Amino acid sequence: MNTLRRWVVLLIVLEAVVLAAAVVGGVVGLTQLGEARSRVVDQIDPELIEQRELETSLLEQETGLRGFLLTGRPDFLTPYREGRVQQDRAVAEMRRLGATDRTPAGTDLAVVLAKVAEWRATAERMITTPGDPAAVETGKAQFDEVRAALNTQRTNLTAARAADRQTLQRSAVLLPVVFAVIVLLLVILFVVLAFGFHRRVARPVFSLAEQIRAATDDIDHVIPPGDGPSELKELASDVEALRQRLVTEVASLATRTRELQQSNSDLEQFAYVASHDLQEPLRKVTSFCQLIQRRYQGQLDERGEQYIEFAVDGARRMQVLINDLLAFSGVGRHTAEPTDVDMADVVRAALDNLEQPIEETGTEVAFAGLPVVRGEASLLTTVVQNLVGNAIKFRGHQPPRIAVEAARQGDEWVFSVSDNGIGIEAEYADRIFVIFQRLHPRTAYPGTGIGLAMARRIIEDHDGRIWLDTSAADERTTFRFTLPVRENNDA
Repeated sequence: MNTLRRWVVLLIVLEAVVLAAAVVGGVVGLTQLGEARSRVVDQIDPELIEQRELETSLLEQETGLRGFLLTGRPDFLTPYREGRVQQDRAVAEMRRLGATDRTPAGTDLAVVLAKVAEWRATAERMITTPGDPAAVETGKAQFDEVRAALNTQRTNLTAARAADRQTLQRSAVLLPVVFAVIVLLLVILFVVLAFGFHRRVARPVFSLAEQIRAATDDIDHVIPPGDGPSELKELASDVEALRQRLVTEVASLATRTRELQQSNSDLEQFAYVASHDLQEPLRKVTSFCQLIQRRYQGQLDERGEQYIEFAVDGARRMQVLINDLLAFSGVGRHTAEPTDVDMADVVRAALDNLEQPIEETGTEVAFAGLPVVRGEASLLTTVVQNLVGNAIKFRGHQPPRIAVEAARQGDEWVFSVSDNGIGIEAEYADRIFVIFQRLHPRTAYPGTGIGLAMARRIIEDHDGRIWLDTSAADERTTFRFTLPVRENNDA
């Protein structure tokens, strides 16, 4: 089976074989080089030196013996005796260097020593019975055989030295050749593997990636199985299955999105129509309740007048609630074309709308350095008015101190509206933005509970976010909201 695992295993095996061959070749070359060098330097050269010592010692023995035979003086035998000592030392050293039994050097040494033994037996007889012409002739002949054996020994050692030096030279030349061949094989293997990897792995991967990018741009693009290892084919099949599932999910999501949009449109239309159509009968109920209150004032008992007051108050609150609901449902439905809006002007407009409660409560509002953004001025004014109005409504014992600020963070402006009011618990940070949600009874603080919900809807319609900052270290209540930075905005 054409699998990626098989290709990886094959790659590992090939690399292991080539590396093993490289190691074996290098070890063999180095071993031969070391052995040849050791034989030449540590064995043959010292054996040749000792062979010359042996030959010198025998020549000295023969010279001393000849002098004794010619003169008859015993002191001429001193070189003969010293030569024997030197001979024994040279023979012992040669045996230590490797001239042992069953070796070529040992065989040559044994021949030399055998000839020397024959000559020495004759020499000892000439020393004890000097003047024997037959012994002298025999000794000369035997020493010639010793010379011949020494020459053979020297010739063999020199030939062995030459052979080892030749081996040393061959190893020295062969080793770089072996490594050059190994490097060449590694380069060839690398090229072959790179070509095979590109053809069998990289190219199918690039092709699959191209198909996936095409499917990303066009989700209906079918991803073919392609060629290459079976793992890549399985991956292509998995990606195609995922694409088909995404197509199904996207189609289902698109259907649900259309249904949700239709439902939201219907709900918004219903809220708008309902709140608009309720205005007329509610105004009529409010008007007649007020007429009854004025006409029959003083004619009813205290409980009757209280009932009428409840009806009038309920009608008024219902009218305020319907107006707020009408405004809430209208956000985003008939939005004007966005324009450049100076947020400083927005704050001023909101403060003008809140002029009466600001004067009555002694509220101070500070703002500076506010940017210009893209949006609808009237809606942004509603947001700031709701936040500042809440800060005034939910004030503490001290006069309200409100600060409106802005800071740029990346590609958006972060606005903050903070006050010194009664504060909001962190656990209600999400609840306060839900429509008609109130944290206090209506008798304590008036309102319909729709202001923050409308502010969130307006900010989200401007591609921003709004939240209650619960991370502040001080006791101030801080609302933050974001608005996108204008294109080519240097502020």
